[in-house]
Amino acid sequence: MNGVRMARGAAAAVVPGELVLVCCLVAGVRLPGWAVAAAEVLVLAVLLLEAWVLRSLYAAARARGAGPRAAWWQAVHTVVPVQVRRLLRHELRAAASLGWWVLRRKHAVRAGDVAAGYTGPQTAMMYGMVFVSVVETVALAVLIPWPAVHRVVLVLDVYGILILLALHAACVTRPHVVRPDGSLRIRYGALFDLVVPPDAVASVRVDRRYPQGRLVTLSEDGELDLIVGSQTTVTLELTRPLPFTRPLGAVGEARTIRFHADDPRALVGALRQPA
Repeated sequence: MNGVRMARGAAAAVVPGELVLVCCLVAGVRLPGWAVAAAEVLVLAVLLLEAWVLRSLYAAARARGAGPRAAWWQAVHTVVPVQVRRLLRHELRAAASLGWWVLRRKHAVRAGDVAAGYTGPQTAMMYGMVFVSVVETVALAVLIPWPAVHRVVLVLDVYGILILLALHAACVTRPHVVRPDGSLRIRYGALFDLVVPPDAVASVRVDRRYPQGRLVTLSEDGELDLIVGSQTTVTLELTRPLPFTRPLGAVGEARTIRFHADDPRALVGALRQPA
């Protein structure tokens, strides 16, 4: 049990730092490459600790007669907090998005769907951050005289650059989607995903706003802002409250949704078309 408490405590300590890191990157805050990479190394260390504890719990569950799948899920739910499971899933999906990006494919966009991108306000910022990170990596490679330290820093910097690219790739390959049946899928990379059924749409309009807050901001009145580059361009009024899941697993209810689309008129027009 001490190992379980240690693993859960380590995971719980890492979650706030990882969340701050993701929020800073999304908000455009420039962080040193070593800070991004160090955070990821810390996460990796915690994952290794949890893997060791998971193996012990899995073996114990199997010894009690549980099947392989049941034993695995018992071990995971005992050790890994839901926030850590969601963060890991977000990062794996973002990494997979690099492949989709290279192949110029969109995730879950089928024939007849209308895809609406939303990366316009953040594209220049993301590429700027990647450029600065590359310059920093080259500069450190020249300035650091110790080969061992140089190799470690190089790996960390390259990993930090890949994380930045993966965040952007996840947004490019996971656009908003209007289905032929009138449903709307609102997304932000691998961090946010909400499907609005057609009977829940009361009205939709182009409405450019510049709200203050985090990526996902919910007011006391149930107004949900999904902010990209400090702006939203579409306002969606709902016929009933819709539940949604925040990036770390907390659940809320929205009566009005404001989000960004690069071409809001096209999205609104597609959503208003009769089925």
